[in-house]
Order: sequence, then structure tokens, then C-alpha cells
Amino acid sequence: MQKIKKNDIVQIIKGKDKGKQGKVINVIEDGARALVEGLNLAKKHKRQSRQDQKGGIVSIEMPVSISNLMLFCKHCSKPSRIGVMILKDGTKSRFCKSCKGAL
Repeated sequence: MQKIKKNDIVQIIKGKDKGKQGKVINVIEDGARALVEGLNLAKKHKRQSRQDQKGGIVSIEMPVSISNLMLFCKHCSKPSRIGVMILKDGTKSRFCKSCKGAL
């Protein structure tokens, strides 16, 4: 089971955006990298492809390594480690290791 999934709120713990929070848009390449909304921005030069479309420099999100992200726990209001628990009915559930709250 992946510890970070789409639509999770994460905090970046390493790099130029350290300490910033965002929502995971997509998990890429076997769970090794993730796109986080509004973070790890890079400038891209866009060409005018149609008459009504503008060209110029735009900022786009670039993938971040999963190892540089921590899931943000709503219960303890801080980034935390995640554990996986198998329930009695056989389903898997993620929980915060510091406050034991379900995510």
C-alpha cells in the first residue's frame, strides 16, 4: 500500500519549498514521485500555438520525490509518519504514528 496517495495533504520536508503544504495531484512512476499543487514550480517557455492563444513564460509544477514529502495529520496539525493497519474485515487503513488518529 502506498503511503502517499492522490488528494492527500502533504508537507515538503526538504528542498527549496521546505515547510510548504499542498495537495497531491498525481503520483508518478510506481510511487517514486508526486506532483504537488502549487509547489516545486519551474518556468516553461510556451509558444503561441494559435492566433487566440498567448505565448510567454508560465510556471508549472514539477514532480517531487516521495522521500521529500510527509503526510500532514489534521489531528495533531503537523507532518507525521504513517503506519498501515489491517482491520478485521481485511481492509487496510492508514494512521498517524504520533497521535494514532486515522487518516
